[in-house]
Amino acid sequence: MHTKNQFFRIITYIALALVLRFLVVDRILEGAEFWWLQAAAIIIVFGVGIGYVFRGTAKIIEETTDILKDRTKLAGGFLQAFGTAFPDMVIGIVAAAASLQVRNTDYVRAINLAIIAASTTFGSNIYNILHATWCVYRQNIANTKHRAVLMFPFFRAGGSLTPITKHTLKPSVKEMDSAIRILMALTMLTAFVAISMVVFGQVRGVEDKIVGDLYQLIVPVGFILFLLCVGVLYYFRKSHHPESPVKEVIAEERYYEKQSTKRIWLDLVFSGVAILFTAESMVKTMEVFSQLTHISFVVVGVMAGLIGCFGEMVVIHNFSVNPKGRVGDAIVGVAMDNIVTILGAAIVAIMGGIFLGSNSLILMFIIILAANTLLIEQISKLKNSLIKT
Repeated sequence: MHTKNQFFRIITYIALALVLRFLVVDRILEGAEFWWLQAAAIIIVFGVGIGYVFRGTAKIIEETTDILKDRTKLAGGFLQAFGTAFPDMVIGIVAAAASLQVRNTDYVRAINLAIIAASTTFGSNIYNILHATWCVYRQNIANTKHRAVLMFPFFRAGGSLTPITKHTLKPSVKEMDSAIRILMALTMLTAFVAISMVVFGQVRGVEDKIVGDLYQLIVPVGFILFLLCVGVLYYFRKSHHPESPVKEVIAEERYYEKQSTKRIWLDLVFSGVAILFTAESMVKTMEVFSQLTHISFVVVGVMAGLIGCFGEMVVIHNFSVNPKGRVGDAIVGVAMDNIVTILGAAIVAIMGGIFLGSNSLILMFIIILAANTLLIEQISKLKNSLIKT
């Protein structure tokens, strides 16, 4: 890809993000008097934001992580996670910041925005893990049947997975061990969050304003959670990915292979700017969407979690159906991504912006813990296939 074309692509993402934020949201969505005009603005924000900006920035992350991994000796999944978890973090932090701005003037709206922050942050972990579980599950079927299988039965558009024995460069057993250990750490951190909210975070005196019990991730727990996440990320930062004896296997990152490390980081920063403004647009859009449809804020937040983790889902999907020895990176990246997401939750908690109702708290964390267990099982099966080969 030509340098000018790549630069134009990134500038286009930033320009679209700014148009969504300051024209579509500020002028049309929030200023429109007709519901159909607001509905059109919502479709534009989600369509352009997910279908173009988030998808495009995910592609940049996918193209750059392998290059940076070789140059920095950090785990590809570690680098990948910070890029793909950024939308989750930004949506949650932006929603929390909006909540704090209106807390003194409109307490109910502040709580609703805080619920969006929490449900987006933790809801994205559900989608991430379940999608990764499906990818590894289909890979294990391909390994068992010794033939290629479709990612989604009856749908060729999703691509196919080839048996691990036919991969030119295979992931290492150490990568699988790291992924399992990171998922165990993720399970413990998730349980810590849930227990802390129930034991220390029940909010009193809001019965006349909020229906049902309300729980908060309090500031002191947020600080502890932040330190725990940083510790886990630092511990698993090193790469266990095997060096490629055949350069052509990873030669598809041709453009960035020729660029300086500074240029690569600059492109990632610009991508982050596009994600930031797009995420802010989506938070405001979700609030209006909830008001128009009368869907609860926690459900809207969980739906927004799919938006936040879309980049990670694209990356693991592409690494699975295009085997270049990157399946291990993708699996580690998913686990790391969710640790980074919880790091974002800790930041939001420190800001004072994470609240969940009792029912949503129970359901959300039970599903996350169950999904973690399913993914650990599938990774263990993939590890056994690697040992046999």
